[in-house]
Amino acid sequence: MNRIGIYSDRQIGELFRTGAIASETALDDDQIQPASLDLRLGDVAWRVRASFLPGRDRGVADRLARFRLHEIDLSAGAVLETGCVYLAPLQERLALPENVSASANPKSSTGRLDIFTRVICDRAQGFDRIAAGYEGPLFLEISPSTFPVIVRKGSRLSQIRFRNGPAQLSEAKLAEIQARDRIVSTVDPIIEHGGIGVSIDLNGDADGLVGYRGKRHTGVIDVDLKAACPILDYWEPIRARGTGDIVLDPDEFYILVSREAVHVPPAFAAEMVPFDPLVGEFRVHYAGFFDPGFGHSAAGGSGARAVLEVRSHEVPFILEHGQLVGRLIYEHMAELPQNLYGAALHSNYQAQGLRLSKHFRAD
Repeated sequence: MNRIGIYSDRQIGELFRTGAIASETALDDDQIQPASLDLRLGDVAWRVRASFLPGRDRGVADRLARFRLHEIDLSAGAVLETGCVYLAPLQERLALPENVSASANPKSSTGRLDIFTRVICDRAQGFDRIAAGYEGPLFLEISPSTFPVIVRKGSRLSQIRFRNGPAQLSEAKLAEIQARDRIVSTVDPIIEHGGIGVSIDLNGDADGLVGYRGKRHTGVIDVDLKAACPILDYWEPIRARGTGDIVLDPDEFYILVSREAVHVPPAFAAEMVPFDPLVGEFRVHYAGFFDPGFGHSAAGGSGARAVLEVRSHEVPFILEHGQLVGRLIYEHMAELPQNLYGAALHSNYQAQGLRLSKHFRAD
């Protein structure tokens, strides 16, 4: 277990067997992914006055006593309203070895519903980062921004990765992997700031569909139900107008897609991060983890593109076709996973193009 890199599905299972990860209930059959673990909500949540961090000398429970408003029973399901901040204990808790740290991210479906989630832990001074050797509980901050949602005990909104040591590939190594494995499908990719650039597609598909904008004042979405919501009740389709650009309205939520196909070879894991915070007042991709095998032809994913969750802040912003909006950071796996992201795992977004979350259906 001492090899440098992101822990595989087998290694995550070993963390359970050694007690480094514990849970109050048995694992779900598909909870362990090729390079991450889905985290499950506990049986309560609290509406809180505002987002907070406990600080390095305090536990989350200590701060809850000050900031909580009321408790919500999740055992039978409950509605979380837009514009509110909630905190829920997670079923999983950690007792990490001194050489193992962790990072968290919303699941793909969570990001595509515009649910802002962040994991916090005792003595945390930052979100979604768990220090090596941490022992204690985990909590999830949840803030639906566009759609009210139904969640319950066991709902899986976030995921966590475990790593031993520095695992990120250098720019020189990224260039080597790009030349050999074509990790993005552009001829002349931009490799800088430790990542490889990803740009936006605003030309649209064969029908001219460029993306979707979330509607306001919709019905609720049950996060555990697939294909339960008609697309047009929740989304406004956006079609190409021949200009190759789009104006992002402030605080509206958009689903768009990358121009490039993305490939994560089996020996690596990837994460989408902002390309450069100075290029514009917008946020791209809430859910940034790409597991080994995403877009890998042997796993049924040739041509998979990155679906981008986009929100502009404060001012309208013009995006143009081909504009760089994010960068993929690649990390070494500590070992090859037993399973790759893809058809064998019934992964929801392998070989995807522009695609909404699994909760929607076309009527």
